[in-house]
Order: sequence, then C-alpha cells, then structure tokens
Amino acid sequence: MKQTRAKPPVKPLVLAAMFLALGLVLPFLTGQVPQIGNMLLPMHLPVLLCGLICGWQYGGAVGLVLPLFRYALFGAPPMPAGIAMAFELAAYGAVAGFLYARSRWQCIVALYRCLFAALAAGRLVWAAARIVLAGLAQVPFGWQLFLSGALLTAIPGILLQLMVIPAIMVALNRTGLVPFRRGAAGHSV
Repeated sequence: MKQTRAKPPVKPLVLAAMFLALGLVLPFLTGQVPQIGNMLLPMHLPVLLCGLICGWQYGGAVGLVLPLFRYALFGAPPMPAGIAMAFELAAYGAVAGFLYARSRWQCIVALYRCLFAALAAGRLVWAAARIVLAGLAQVPFGWQLFLSGALLTAIPGILLQLMVIPAIMVALNRTGLVPFRRGAAGHSV
C-alpha cells in the first residue's frame, strides 16, 4: 500500500517567516529615535502577531529564534540579555497564540485578555531567565532591575502593543484574512 505523507502547512510557515523577517528589520526603524527607540519593543510586535495569527507553536518558535538570529546577524541584542529576551519572546508568542486559539469567543475582548496574559507571562519568564543568567554568568539582577526593565522602561512599548496589535487584527478581520471565530464551531461574530 502506498503511504502518503502529510503536507506541511505552507501558509503558517510563510507567515511565520514573514514575522521573523519583520522582527529582524523593525529595530532598525525604531532605532532612529534613540530616546525611545528601544522602549518601543519593536521585536515584540511581530512575535505577538505571529502567535495570534499562526498559532502558539509558530509564535513560540519565532520568539525563541528572533533575538538569537538578530544577535548572530547584527550583534544586537547584547548577550546574555538576548538569551533572556529569547525566552521572553517565546513566551509571548506561545501564550498569546495558545490562549487566543482556545478562547471561547475570538473577538476584541478575548484578544485583549490574551495580550495581557501573554505580556504578564513574558515578563515573568524574562525575570526567571535573568535570575538564572545572574547565577550562571555573574550578571547582576535584582528587584530594581526587574521593575526598570520589565515595567518602567517598557511602558511605551506595552502601550504600542495594546494599540497596534488589536488594530491590525481588526483590519485583518475586516478583510477576511483573520476571521474572528466563535468557539470550536467557527461561526463568525
């Protein structure tokens, strides 16, 4: 009997590659504004969108490799902070995609719930990774650095994420590219 191999899902692979490429170039655009460029968290946007649109597996994978690729190609983000960022972004993409796919109603309210949960989970994973790196690489990390890095300097980027990502998702919904679905039945809202 002839065996047939399952075809890989091409659309999510292509979209994930696009989000990875976008994450590689966006920091160049925001870097032109030195005062707030890094605070806009440019690599976070494509990772969150990848998780929401392509699924948690793709969002997690893109989030994990994006800072590492960027370091290999351009020397930024600096290491070992880039390692913590890789785990943080992986958590963003995976949590956002996982929760959004399983939300009862995939609408703007569910989108915000998933974003808030993903942002909180990513910050906690980042802190855990920084604590591990502090022990391994003798890199200082404490409560003040956590508050500064995870919250205070990130406020512009968090606000940008909470404004831009829902706007993009609503626009994609209106075009029919990313429909809001209702539960497992897949009915439009």
